[in-house]
Order: sequence, then C-alpha cells, then structure tokens
Amino acid sequence: MSTASAPPAVQRGLGADAPKAGPLKALLDRRGLAKLLLLAVAAAVLVPLVHAAWPGAAWPSALTVDLSGPLGKTSDWIIDNRDNHWLFVYFLGHLSNAVVISVRAVYLLLLALGWTGVTAGVTLIAWRVAGWRIAATALVSLLVSGALGMWVPTMQTLALMVVAVAASVVVGALLGLAAGLSERLFRILRPVLDTMQVLPAFAYLLPVVLIFGIGVPAALLATVIYAAPPMARLTALGLRGADPGVLEAVSSLGATGRQRLLTARLPLARKELLLGVNQTIMMALSMVVIASMIGAAGLGDRVYQALASVDVGAALSAAIPIVLLAIVMDRTTAAAGARIGATAGTTGPAWLRGWQVWTGVAALTALLTLAGRLTGSAVWPGAWFVDIAHPVNHFKEWMVDHLYSGVPVIGGTADWAAHFTNWVLNPLRDGLTALPWYGTLLVVAALAWVIGTWRTALTAVLAMAAIGVLGVWKPSMNTLSQVLAALVVTLVLGFGTGILAAGSKRFEAILRPVLDVMQTMPQFVYLIPVVALFAVGRAPAAAAAVVYALPAVIRITTQGLRQVDPAAMESARSLGATRWQMLRQVQLPLARPALLLAVNQGVVLVLAVVIIGGLVGGGALGYDVVTGLATGDLALGLVAGVAIVCLGLMLDRVTQPTERRTTGKGA
Repeated sequence: MSTASAPPAVQRGLGADAPKAGPLKALLDRRGLAKLLLLAVAAAVLVPLVHAAWPGAAWPSALTVDLSGPLGKTSDWIIDNRDNHWLFVYFLGHLSNAVVISVRAVYLLLLALGWTGVTAGVTLIAWRVAGWRIAATALVSLLVSGALGMWVPTMQTLALMVVAVAASVVVGALLGLAAGLSERLFRILRPVLDTMQVLPAFAYLLPVVLIFGIGVPAALLATVIYAAPPMARLTALGLRGADPGVLEAVSSLGATGRQRLLTARLPLARKELLLGVNQTIMMALSMVVIASMIGAAGLGDRVYQALASVDVGAALSAAIPIVLLAIVMDRTTAAAGARIGATAGTTGPAWLRGWQVWTGVAALTALLTLAGRLTGSAVWPGAWFVDIAHPVNHFKEWMVDHLYSGVPVIGGTADWAAHFTNWVLNPLRDGLTALPWYGTLLVVAALAWVIGTWRTALTAVLAMAAIGVLGVWKPSMNTLSQVLAALVVTLVLGFGTGILAAGSKRFEAILRPVLDVMQTMPQFVYLIPVVALFAVGRAPAAAAAVVYALPAVIRITTQGLRQVDPAAMESARSLGATRWQMLRQVQLPLARPALLLAVNQGVVLVLAVVIIGGLVGGGALGYDVVTGLATGDLALGLVAGVAIVCLGLMLDRVTQPTERRTTGKGA
C-alpha cells in the first residue's frame, strides 16, 4: 500500500515531510511567528515605560487594592445582624431549619430501618436499577462498612448525601434548564459555574459559616455549591444538543414551547441528565471530609480527626466506607443510564416489571427490617467489628522506620522530599518570583495567544493581573511553582501509564480497580500517608496532588488512544510502521484532544490538592485560605480563594487551545 492511498491522518503522521503537530507546530507556523513578533514589538515599547514607572520584580504596591477594610466590615455586619435582621430571621433561618429537619428525618429513617433494613433496601434497589453484579457490590460494601465499626458514621454521611444530592440536582437542573433554553442566560451562567467549580471549598466555607454558623446547614450549602455545577452543565448540554430534526417535527405538529420541552427536549437529554446526577453524587461525596471541618458529622469527621493525629489506620477505616459508597453510587447511576432505552428492562415475567417489583422490594425490606428489630440490634452488632487500625498503623510505622531515611543507594523518602524541594520547588519558586511581573504577563500572553485567540490571551493576562491587584502576587507564584512541578510529574507518569494501559487490555484490567479506589478516595486521606513518609512541607503537598490527579490523566489518556480511528492504525501498520512509530506519529497526534483534556484535568485536580496542602506545610495561597477559615478572617481567606480562581483560569487558558472562527478575521 502506498503512502498516497493512506488516510490523510496517516499521511500526515508517516510522511517524510510531515509537519510537527501540537503546540510546537503553532509556534513554528507563520501565524504563530506573527503573534510572537507582534508581542515582541509591543514588549520593546511598553517594558521600558513600565519598568521606569514601577521598577522591581514584585507587583507594584501602587497597583494593588486593599480589600481587608470592606470585607472586614462585611464580616462584622453579618455577625452583628445574624440574629435580628429580616434576611436571616425570615429567610436564611427558615432555610437552615429546613435543612436540619430534612437531614435529621432521613437519618432517623435509616436508624429505624436498622442495619438489616438499610442493607436489604440498598441491595434490592441496586439490583432493580443496575443488575445483580452491582447489587452484590452494594451488599458487600454495606457489610464491610459495618464490620469496620463505621455503621453509624456511614448512616450520618448517607443522610447528608441524600439531602445534599437532592438539593444539588434540583438547583443544577433549574440552572441548566435556564441555560439550555436561553443563549443569553447560558453566557451569563457559564462564568458563574466556572467560578463555583474552580473556587476552592475552603474559600467559601468561611462566608457560609459566617452566615449559618458551624453545623449541618453550612456543610450542606457548601456541598450544594460544589456539586450543583456538573448537573447544570450537563443539563444545558443535553437540552442544547437535542436533535433539531426531532424538535422541528414536534413543532410542525403544533406543540407549544412547554410541550416541546416535556415531550422532546427532556426525553432526548435523559442520558445527559442521568450523567449529571452521577457526577453530582461523586462531587458531593468528595466534599464529605471538607464539610466535616464546619460541623458535618459522619465519615468525613472521622477522617479529619485522624488527619489531626496522623492516625493512618483510623483514617483508612473511615475512608474505605467513603470509597465503597462512591463506587456503589457511581456504578448504580452509570448502569441505570446505560439501561435507559434498552429493552432489557421491559422484558421478562410480569412480576419483574413495573410496580410489582417495587412492591416486592418494599415488602422484603420491611420484612428484613422487622427481623432485625426482633433480634434487638438496630445498629451493627458490636461483636462483628474488625479492627484494621492497629495493623495498618504498625505497617505505617514499619514503612517510616525502613523507608523514611537510611535506605542504601536510593536514600529514604525524607531525602527524596528534600531533594525535590531543593532541586525543583525552590528553583522554580525563586525563578517565578525573580521574574518581573510584566515579564510573567508577557509569557502568559504569548502562551495563551499562540495556542488560542487574542481573547484567550486577554483573559489569561487579566486573570494574572487580578492576582497582582489583590496583593497576593508572591504567594501566588509560590503556589504556581508547586502546581507546575506536580503537574509535570503527573503528566509524565500519567501519559506513560496511559500509553501502557492502551496497549495492553490485561494491564488496563488490573489497573482499573486501583484507579477506581484512587479516584474516589477523599483528598484528605492522601495527606496522611504522605505526611508520615515525607514529613510536612511543600513536597508532601505536591506528592498528594500527584496521587490524586494521576487516575484522571491515566483514564483520559487510555481512552483517547483507544478511540483512535482503527482504519488509520491499520493503514499505518500496512505501511510497515513499527509500534513506536504508530504511537508517535499516528496515535498521539490523533489523540491530541484527549491528551489536552488530560492536561486540563490534571491542572484542576493538582491545584485543588495543592491548596489543601496548606494544612501540611504547603504554604502560599493554600495556607492563607486555611488560616482565613481557622481565624475567621474573611479578607485573608476570600482574597486567597479568588486568587486561586484566577490562577486556575490562567492555567486553563494556556493549556487549552481555542479554535479560531473560520469566518472571522480575528487572531
């Protein structure tokens, strides 16, 4: 087979004079060179003027805005009026009471069902919705949670989850409905949703606590703020992506706008809606530990207490039920989405269809609840506990004793942390701090404009400028150095592992349960072993960020490589390309969108954990956010949180190419 007869993608990949793909191509083509030349000319004119007006590398104090006064007054006003202002008494107070009553009602219902009733009910519902495999997983998960001595905390977490997910789904669906039906509202809501997802939870925990106080209402509202955006985004995506032909056919029959929504748009978007529910559940569960800092009892509170005492065994005992809950909820909703529209759910005997099966589920649950009550044990029997805390702690101590230091040749984990800090984090931080602030803005503008448009570059530059205006330039550069270092390690390990998993189904099958556990483990849990092995500092924060972000990068890379057009792969193979050539010249270029998505997700996840790393000596913006929450300093915590949002926005713009409009004349 000749090269000329191969598909265009393969010709571009295997041709002798094939252009280089990716950002390097953008740098080398004429448009990219023109952009860089224009920036160079602008820099030659503006830099001397800027340097003369504001000398020095740090952001000039004359260009900063002090928000401590207004934010301090806002905090004082909230505290002074929380008990008597109409907004708190007649609206927020009733909202708080409704949350408490709802969570308590669900919790009392779970306690009334007892461990037998809850186990039977969850298992039967999982069987009806997702099949017997997921039902078996649910059964084992609940039994393990009880055996670990975490039955009551699990029920507390489940009660909060039920109410939080219901509220998040309602709020997200309403926002998504508005955005899906109105282009103007979509444009308005998009930056709001971006901010809600990027803003670290610590930053909005403080204002929530100021308004609602420590307790369940504040924890639930924080969870809704964090978990509602995925539902809103996917609802809007489903409504906006409805088949125009179907909508036109419904309109031609004389349907009103409401009828088109109920009979066409929503049914066509049902898979996106269920995926939104799935993502909302996972996001809400990931907030369990963070919400424990402001009074949410349950599994998260146990993990947080274990973090304070560096008790790995106790943390793992509470983290395992969280992971199991996440897996059961994820698998159940995912399987329900896959079965939507399938005929399997409507075939079979009559007693397995419709209201008959749900009646049977309710009757069997009630029967097992009664049986459990008759045995006299509403909660998990104390004689059935399995203590894993002591063995885990002994193993941790063995690892610390043998791996922390003194390992021949390779050194210990303390040496690795010191070397990583001295050779990577410190030079990177010092370099970013020493670089003049206008030089940083030029670098950001160049990266964002070369791979995107002038709007992309302007957004990135304005985000960085906002950091300087807020007066947190230096800590932001420190945080940026940690994010960049952790991101590079994450991408090297993630791309390498993803390539291996894409090339071997057996390796991918072995890796899948490991990634499931790593992805559903709460962020705080990662901090405990890394602190034990690496002590406190910026290195353990970076290590925890790498471990947390790695599963997403591996999964996206593997999926992207596997979805490459088989015809292109077969054509390359017929031309005599080796496996390495096919990977480098065909698979990687064709999987470029997925790889860029992996980079983007890596940035978001690494940034999230680097901020939490402020609890273990990470310093910088993370420390400011945590300190602001601990001391009630709204100005310190909120300003650092906004700076983190700006940092995330900038990193998103310089890692995600923006396609130019072919009809436009802009950059």
